[in-house]
Amino acid sequence: MVTLADVARAAGVSKATASRALSRPDMVAADTRERVLAVAATMGFEFNASARALTTGRTGLIGVLVPSIANPYFAPIVTGVQRALSAHGENILLAVSEGSQSSEHELAGKLASRVDGLVFIAPVSPDSAIRSFTSKLPVVTVDRTVPAVPGVLIDTPGGVADIVTHLAGLGHRAIAYVGGPDGSWMAERRNSAVEEAARRSGVDLTALGPVGPRIDAGLAVAEHIAAERSVTAVVAYSSYLLLGLHLGLREAGVRVPEDISLAASDDLTAISADRPDTTALRVPLEEAGIAAVRLLQEANPPKRARRLRIATELIVGGSTAHATVRASSTTPAR
Repeated sequence: MVTLADVARAAGVSKATASRALSRPDMVAADTRERVLAVAATMGFEFNASARALTTGRTGLIGVLVPSIANPYFAPIVTGVQRALSAHGENILLAVSEGSQSSEHELAGKLASRVDGLVFIAPVSPDSAIRSFTSKLPVVTVDRTVPAVPGVLIDTPGGVADIVTHLAGLGHRAIAYVGGPDGSWMAERRNSAVEEAARRSGVDLTALGPVGPRIDAGLAVAEHIAAERSVTAVVAYSSYLLLGLHLGLREAGVRVPEDISLAASDDLTAISADRPDTTALRVPLEEAGIAAVRLLQEANPPKRARRLRIATELIVGGSTAHATVRASSTTPAR
């Protein structure tokens, strides 16, 4: 079996230099790095996490914890983390808590001994439980504020407030907001932002949910909206949920945007060509993942935990229009 010492000898460098070239390529001169990498590839040497930890004190792995893989919102954040780490020859270990506090804490404990840092995406654990890991390794949160812990906040609350203001400007005075998911720290902030924007704009708000970010959940909500004649606009926290709403309303004979306007607080999926383009927030989720890695890798973190805010942008599409009075009855689509 080819060893690190074999690679170092063949490349004409010390074992420590070979280790750095393979584990922290940014710390080695370009010509040396390329020579070591070429030799390692020719000899079939694989520098695994255990060897890296023994020689550098680092595994080259970052633990990433998410509450669900069913929610498509989280995947681009994980992709951003992976992309940022790959640039330094590092990788991720992904764990899914299924929204359980006990599971999240247990998984974080298992990862902590195997990784160089932890990224909690939309964590559900108490602040104290998350802070308990900061004495062992760097910790960053995404979509959650924990005192004394660096974090990345995606401003969907501010964005969804902009959507309500946009709808109010189109004359909508009765708006429904479909929120979720259950137990989400950020969902509570979005709910509060929507309520405040509705008060400022003089809008009568109907709060629905929490519901899951699924098309079938949107279909179920559509039945309620179709029967609620006073509502002229609906805002959904998930574009997958909104897609189900759109399909369900069309089946009930409710036209978008002629009869009712629809908007979403993310743009993760596109409404297909036979329906209008959607008014939604452009949410740079990959950027949030990249920012989380940047916080983890700060050589000299400030005494006060840094918070990076990721702004969203309202993109107005064809699914919202000026408010009209909905008919008292509808004819099912054929």
